[in-house]
Amino acid sequence: MAKWFGGSSGVRTRRIVMILLDLALIYIAIELAVFFRYDGAISALMRHKLDQRMPLIIGIYTLSLMLGGNYHMMWRYAGARELLRLLFLCTASAAITLILNRLFVWKMPRSLFSLIGMFEFLLVGGSRFGWKIAREIFIARRSDVEHNRILIVGAGEGGVYAARACQEGRRLSGVPVAFVDDNPDKRGMRVCGIPVLGSVEDIPEIVEKKGIAEIIIAIPKIKGDRLNEIVAVSKSTKCRVRILNDPGGLGERPVAGRQVFREVNTTDFLSRDEVALDMDRIQGYLGGRVVLVTGGGGSIGSEICRQIMRFSPKLLLIFDIYENCAYELECELRQHYGDDCPTKVLIGSIRDRARLDEVFESYRPTIVFHAAAHKHVPLMEISCAEAVKNNVFGTLNLLSSAAQHGVERLVQLSTDKAVNPTNVMGATKRITEILIQSFARNTNMQCMAVRFGNVLGSHGSVLPLFEAQIKKGGPLTLTHPDITRYFMTIPEAAQLVLQAGALARNGAIYVLDMGEPVRIKDLAEKLIRFHGYTPGVDMQIDITGLRPGEKLYEELLMDVERDGMTRTAHDKIFVAPPIVVDDNVFSAQLDGLKEAAERGSTPEVVERLHDIVETYVPDEKQKAAS
Repeated sequence: MAKWFGGSSGVRTRRIVMILLDLALIYIAIELAVFFRYDGAISALMRHKLDQRMPLIIGIYTLSLMLGGNYHMMWRYAGARELLRLLFLCTASAAITLILNRLFVWKMPRSLFSLIGMFEFLLVGGSRFGWKIAREIFIARRSDVEHNRILIVGAGEGGVYAARACQEGRRLSGVPVAFVDDNPDKRGMRVCGIPVLGSVEDIPEIVEKKGIAEIIIAIPKIKGDRLNEIVAVSKSTKCRVRILNDPGGLGERPVAGRQVFREVNTTDFLSRDEVALDMDRIQGYLGGRVVLVTGGGGSIGSEICRQIMRFSPKLLLIFDIYENCAYELECELRQHYGDDCPTKVLIGSIRDRARLDEVFESYRPTIVFHAAAHKHVPLMEISCAEAVKNNVFGTLNLLSSAAQHGVERLVQLSTDKAVNPTNVMGATKRITEILIQSFARNTNMQCMAVRFGNVLGSHGSVLPLFEAQIKKGGPLTLTHPDITRYFMTIPEAAQLVLQAGALARNGAIYVLDMGEPVRIKDLAEKLIRFHGYTPGVDMQIDITGLRPGEKLYEELLMDVERDGMTRTAHDKIFVAPPIVVDDNVFSAQLDGLKEAAERGSTPEVVERLHDIVETYVPDEKQKAAS
């Protein structure tokens, strides 16, 4: 009984009312069946038989509805699936009464029980869907006053999903009153009872006629120039513009608590083709495992954590020196996966070997993703020794502790700045690549590095900087008019890191396909237009000059690597050929670098870095400082 009458007092009351209503409807169904079966002239004997068995028949139908979950459905969101379930329950009840009629020789006509089932389905279904339709009409009439009127762009599966989400969370989102779709065959049609009034170019006219307050773009996987066009048309109306979050399965109903819509951001129209992942292979090495992510609270580290949770790890360890971002990520994951989400935040630094040993000893992770590093090029030019202590010797601490405690696989995140570096940060990351290959040769742990370029939207990247400058009214600051960079989105980078880990080629330096380099000035102009301004007219771009250690362009491969690069099973992941170093010489060079870093001598640190990374050519300003 608790299952049917549990919950809040409002829920209990609603269920009791529904049961009482159904009792009355079942009785009416029986009387209608009698009327149609006997044409209103039932004999006294048959009436007596029916009255004797009426409580049992009503009980069978009521119990069937209860056991079938009829009173746990939210009928205002019901559709064909719920209607089919009700038909099944009524048919099953009719079948049970027919069997009882035969077994206990009631000697009542079989057609009577079939008619009872039919009328029960019509009456109960009609009451449920009648209430649903009446409620929607009532709300639609009030929507002008009480709710935002919403225009949905895209009348396909995404549009249906968006419309359902609006109807479910009406008080928070509003009421969809129209669709637009570029498919001419859909014009004049209705989707979810909502008319398709035109195409994207008709948006301004529809907004004015219908009093639209918000536009929702509900075209799955839309990106690039087409999205930019739709956003430009939509923003010209001064309406709020949002986009459908990736819903996962479009056939499913929106899930309560899930953020269905979000603001359109610049990474949407800059994003590239979706990454195709070998889900089974990734599941094979992450599912049911204890996984450690260093720098797990950072931009890329946090996205790696989100992606890992898709593959059901036994425990996800979020290791970071900064507590706030790590805590916020844990809260986010618990909200999405529930309070029993297998995550744990561990505060610590990779520079603290004792803390690393404690973590490995206590939790025994078998897979490690190493994202912790000092990454900001200009800052590391000023604090060279700190960059070395953290990036080089912090990584060495991690590798040593992981190997000592039986870690099976470690994936290091590297950067294109490690290729022919002109800055300290890039040189330190190149040394970590050498460390990875050294541990791959000399331990039982599988070690690999993943090298990629700039990540859109990460902390300190150019995109958030430009966004902040646009919000302040400009100008946008650019270091050089011809500077270019490789870009990929944070989710794309994280997914490819997981995929590279699945390939498990020991000692590999994986290089991600970053596509074509982007001219930063072009990016700045796109962003200005995205926000409704004209570059050079409404908002200026100021050239400030290259910063210390900054290159005009980045490279993904060193000269010696270009000829030997090989493909992998994934078309966006390549392997750079190994560059073997003498371990004894390398060890001695590390000792010298460590001593220089501990003394805090910038000239000596730069010199020692160049001894290890021969392709490191310090910036002219750095040379002058040295």
